[in-house]
Amino acid sequence: MMIDGYVLNHRLDDAIQLFEKMPMRDTVSWNSMIKGCLNGGDLITAKKLFDEMPGRNVVSWTTMVNGYLQFGKIEVAERLFFEMPVKDVAAWNSMIYGYLKSGRVDEAVNLFRKMPSRNVISWTSMIDGLDYNGRNDEALIFYKKMVGFGVKLSSNTVSCVLRACANVMALHLGVQTHCQVVKLGFSFDEFICTSLLTFYANCKQMENACKVFNEKLHGNVVIWTALLTGYGLNHKHESALMVFGDMIRMAVLPNQSSFTSALNSCSGLEALDKGKEIHAVSVKLGLGSDVFVGNSLIVMYTVCGSINDAVAAFSNIGEKNVVSWNSIIVGSAKHGQGKLVLTLFSRMIRDEVDPDEISFTGLLSACSHSGMLQKARCFFEYISRYKSTAIKLQHYVCMVDVLSRCGKLEEAEELIKNMKVKPNSIVWLALLSACRMHSNLGVAERAAKSILDLEPNCSAAYVLLSNIYASAGKWSDVSRMRVRMKQAGIVKQLGCSWVTLRGVRHEFVCADRSHPLSEKIYQKLDWLGGKLKEFGYVPDESFALHDVEDEQKQEMLLYHSERLAVAFGLVTTAEGSTITVMKNLRACGDCHSAIKLIAKIVVREIIVRDSTRFHHFRNGMCSCGDYW
Repeated sequence: MMIDGYVLNHRLDDAIQLFEKMPMRDTVSWNSMIKGCLNGGDLITAKKLFDEMPGRNVVSWTTMVNGYLQFGKIEVAERLFFEMPVKDVAAWNSMIYGYLKSGRVDEAVNLFRKMPSRNVISWTSMIDGLDYNGRNDEALIFYKKMVGFGVKLSSNTVSCVLRACANVMALHLGVQTHCQVVKLGFSFDEFICTSLLTFYANCKQMENACKVFNEKLHGNVVIWTALLTGYGLNHKHESALMVFGDMIRMAVLPNQSSFTSALNSCSGLEALDKGKEIHAVSVKLGLGSDVFVGNSLIVMYTVCGSINDAVAAFSNIGEKNVVSWNSIIVGSAKHGQGKLVLTLFSRMIRDEVDPDEISFTGLLSACSHSGMLQKARCFFEYISRYKSTAIKLQHYVCMVDVLSRCGKLEEAEELIKNMKVKPNSIVWLALLSACRMHSNLGVAERAAKSILDLEPNCSAAYVLLSNIYASAGKWSDVSRMRVRMKQAGIVKQLGCSWVTLRGVRHEFVCADRSHPLSEKIYQKLDWLGGKLKEFGYVPDESFALHDVEDEQKQEMLLYHSERLAVAFGLVTTAEGSTITVMKNLRACGDCHSAIKLIAKIVVREIIVRDSTRFHHFRNGMCSCGDYW
């Protein structure tokens, strides 16, 4: 039929002209025109044709109901549905789908129960819709009922069930469904294979996921990406990157999801060089300006310490979304780029991108890391007054942090007491962390008590308070805290620093001599120790948290893990190159002072990422401005 041909080829005007010239129009031609108008985005003409129809059948009504649902007019669709003189199962399915898509789950369930007859699409829509709306357990109950009624499963049903099983890690039911896949002959359906692989990966069964993948040779990028993503989800980032390499070797061209997953694994490994390689491949395949790839690039470069590359990746994104802006704002804040964050936030507003709670967290965090107290007050007041629904616990944490760092400990404590949301241990820890810097034992003890009331086994509270006692020379209180920790079975997290060199992570703990290059590392440290003295460096013994002689304290400081990592970087990398050190805990204050001078002595940039931020040391200065 010519009308159908015009409609399928998006020649709606030609279809309308032909329709108007027809001497006799049957119901099929009317329905074709209505559907064509809807597919072409013309709801008004579709409704006009529907109203003019001399005789409508159930297809006419259902097409119009679907049209209103397509345009998000669920109330009109609902009214039209209940006006239908005759409803077939397709009409019921359409309305159920509309309810589920708009989040009106209970109405969908009620309508499903009223259906005079159901088919596999009815059941599948309910399973898929319940899972989509977060009611995963109910979705699986519907599946069990479906099986109980003897309804034959379709491949789409199986995929929906596997997705629901993956979301709630229902391993036993998922394995049973896998058996159904084999029984029904769906094993070689690539869509089903992808669902199975994702299910096993979510359930931390990567061995079974690999078995599914290896059952046949796949040229489909989607299933390759599912395997790659599965490895990343299970923190097997090396394996994920091996899969990405295999894709390239087998000429399976990665898509945006492949690149996103591979870059996420680079972030997990802090593998900057590998991330740059993957970035180059994305550019070669024309995805260098893709927003999803670009967002992952921003995160990868930020995590790996290369904020300049992150800014460049942000600039190269064609059409930025709110995630793009948030990623660069939060990333720049972690690198202490307070002025850049303010500029980016202004551009975001100018570009009419509405900031969300993550945007404001990044903004307040930047103020905190850069000591911009007055700006933080202004932004916090703005969020509180004009964005009351957006103010979250993390915004209070940032505000408490900036007040505490600026020495306004009592004001920070008062803010916590007057919070609109219930404070948790994290907000109290922000206050406690600053008490040592400002030597305020009273606030520290109150903050620690509040934390331990909320989390009796919070090791961070014990360790921070113990360190504050040690800095104040209260060794009996230090001993008391250690006894309490031992009695509670609380173990202090061991400080560890590492450098990734040519894809291999080299880890160090305090006074570590286990590394094969240990002799060279300690020789370099001893040389640096002499140079530091020449530059007037005096160790801050308050950071040697043991009651020992001064000389022993100085030696303990000299061999802290971050200094060992820096020394390793100096003996293994080319002169003039940047050294990037990662640490699992907050950087030691004395090491911070020493590394500033070391960067000047060796004429290098040294980047240290601790548990809270990045420090960029150059020419005897740190990007944090000693405000950390």
